[in-house]
Amino acid sequence: MIEGRNLWELVEARAAATPDARMAVDEHGRSLTFAQYRDEATAAAAGFAMRGVHEGSVVAWQLPTRLESLVLVGALARLGAVQNPILPIYREREVRFCTAQTRAGLFVIPGLWRGFDFEAMAAAVRDADDGRPQIEICDPALPSGDPVNLPAPAEPPTAPEDAPVRWYFYTSGTTAEPKGARHTDATIMAAARGMIERLDYGPADANGLAFPFTHIGGITWLFASLLSGGSNILMEAFDPVHTPAVFRREGVTLAGSGTSFHMAYLTAQRADPNEALFPEVKNFPGGGAPKPPQLHHDIKAELGGAGILSGYGLTECPILTMSSAADGDEALANTEGKAMPGVELKLVTFEGERAGTGVEGEVRAKAPQLMKGYIDESLDREAFDEDGFFRTGDLGRLDDAGNLIITGRLKDIIIRHGENISAKEVEDLLYTTPASVTWPSSVCPTPEPVSGPARSWP
Repeated sequence: MIEGRNLWELVEARAAATPDARMAVDEHGRSLTFAQYRDEATAAAAGFAMRGVHEGSVVAWQLPTRLESLVLVGALARLGAVQNPILPIYREREVRFCTAQTRAGLFVIPGLWRGFDFEAMAAAVRDADDGRPQIEICDPALPSGDPVNLPAPAEPPTAPEDAPVRWYFYTSGTTAEPKGARHTDATIMAAARGMIERLDYGPADANGLAFPFTHIGGITWLFASLLSGGSNILMEAFDPVHTPAVFRREGVTLAGSGTSFHMAYLTAQRADPNEALFPEVKNFPGGGAPKPPQLHHDIKAELGGAGILSGYGLTECPILTMSSAADGDEALANTEGKAMPGVELKLVTFEGERAGTGVEGEVRAKAPQLMKGYIDESLDREAFDEDGFFRTGDLGRLDDAGNLIITGRLKDIIIRHGENISAKEVEDLLYTTPASVTWPSSVCPTPEPVSGPARSWP
């Protein structure tokens, strides 16, 4: 694993260490090496500099999971901009809230994607806020310029606690409006380092990245790739038929990244049980949604590898816990793994007492990947307890080995005749019913077959 004090330093260090290694490949067969990534990001940085982006500029962007999205992140990091990745499902109301609160000067969008006109939405957002932010359509090409005109990179921080805020990530949470979490390169890097260790993600690995890259988990995988030298297989959007075919073609070893994905892989494997769907698979990273315990056993038995390696975290504090292949099957099936390096967990009962082993309580955390607070500082008062622990709002318990079992949400408890019932427990039971892992064909039409030779960027 290489070292770096910020994202751009990682980009340069990785390009110097393994310039010709594959960094990413997309569903169309286009690929980037680490050296190409550095060069493309530098040229794009020069292009954005000509549009007025400089250190401290706030740039919102809402692109699909594409090679160009990775390059955009590198370009903005080279300029020292503050980035606000916005989930593709957000529409005018949410986007307008985000860009107004962050005072974004530029909004980068794909134009028309999956039948939605992002340009028209962006124009409505701009017109509602007196002409701000400016709009940059990247469909898919990014601006490009001569790197000779770029200023020197920003000086990296001497310590993680001194790192400037470079990221605004929004989460819907439990309030009426999205909540903007302020992160630094150091907070995301801390999560990436722990993830590399638990998942054994290295230069020979290819991670399947089919969820929105604008999610904090997508950015964490970028950091992890630069730190470890591992690559990513990019899908603009997950498809239960197309995605497994692409992952198989590109030799996926880490097939993530959530329960619905894993169920789709299982369905695809069962369609042809005599041939391994992912012959090189090592494990199945999981997170973001409850996992039926039986799913781990099914995945390991039918798809191979170590099975599902679950992680738990939030936008405000990503990947607080994660499993490893060394954990036993019962722990992998029933828990979200142990606390990551540097993470301190505290479970608090409804009575306000610290919960003992096996006792349910609200999960609270201190961690190097913890956000620096919300953009709206008034939210911080309720977000942190008197000891500085972040209140996750999730319920869980710790087993004897220190593994975390998530049991529900503080506001997601079913009360029947005065008794509390966990919604997750009901979901786990539903999974054990017949045909529970059959993916209906109505979810997504069958895409065009994956074919044609792989080609290099662009």
